[in-house]
Amino acid sequence: MNALVTGGGGFLGAAIVRLLLARGDRVASFSRSRHAELDALGVTQHHGDLADADAVARAVAGCDIVFHVAAKAGVGGRYAAYHRTNVVGTANVLTACRRHGVRRLVYTSSPSVVFNGRDMEGVDESVPYPERYEAHYPKSKAEAERSVLAANGPGLATVALRPHLIWGPGDNHLLPRLLKRARRNRLTRIGPANKLVDSTYIDNAAAAHLLAADRLGPGSACAGRAYFISNGEPLGVWDLIDRILAAAGLPPVRRTLSVGSALLAGRVCAALWGLLPLPGEPPLTPWLVRELTTAHWFDLSAARRDLGYEPKVSLDEGLRRLQLHFRGTAKK
Repeated sequence: MNALVTGGGGFLGAAIVRLLLARGDRVASFSRSRHAELDALGVTQHHGDLADADAVARAVAGCDIVFHVAAKAGVGGRYAAYHRTNVVGTANVLTACRRHGVRRLVYTSSPSVVFNGRDMEGVDESVPYPERYEAHYPKSKAEAERSVLAANGPGLATVALRPHLIWGPGDNHLLPRLLKRARRNRLTRIGPANKLVDSTYIDNAAAAHLLAADRLGPGSACAGRAYFISNGEPLGVWDLIDRILAAAGLPPVRRTLSVGSALLAGRVCAALWGLLPLPGEPPLTPWLVRELTTAHWFDLSAARRDLGYEPKVSLDEGLRRLQLHFRGTAKK
């Protein structure tokens, strides 16, 4: 099939591209800039902004299916930037799919769209969207997810996947930030609890997208639905962080901070970064504090039933591969 992957040069997008190529599909990517890795793979690259409807339409033309992976992620910044990419960009993808007769759309969402600031222990997809959000990313992703699911119909079948904490070799988002802080001794354990969290090894997240694509069609069981995706092996959040650090040859997190102090620091940081033209993102926000101090693990029964999803790479095996990756990087 002819597939378009938005964000095909990103961590998850590139993994999906490689799987599609490996089974013989023709693949194109849409992103802001050119990626040498995609050139090496022979992928057709379209460049532009998701908020540019014409650029999106040109990329979608001639495709049988679209994997809409690209998004603006982060913990700080102004809502307008998140809305432009995540909401307007998704609306443009949907319009382009209808215009060019694309029959299937697989959308990459996030479990954060239903996070209400409290523990989420073994929840399934029946958990509702919260009434308010503490951060722009989940708010904008929730709005986009709703529009994708509402667009499902006879002409365009849609499905949304919610992979949680994707990690693995080649991660250019989560792991680099974590390791940078660890090397600068700026990682701090928040609160005494070590709440269980799900995570997703990159190969499992990418495979779930292809499974959804192959099961998706008008009237199919997964059409118009959202699914949690993870390794299905909840682990204490600080245990997970320490094991990732160990794979990189770094010591565990030793410093601690109370939840109350962390929330206060998060509010101060959020206010400063909102008022002043400070570089980068705030090191802490109230949303990030709640993410680190609440449980996040999910019932995968629906994904197993409707998508045939079963994580192939275990947590232990993923960490082994990550360690080998770091060793290889260090030798270079």
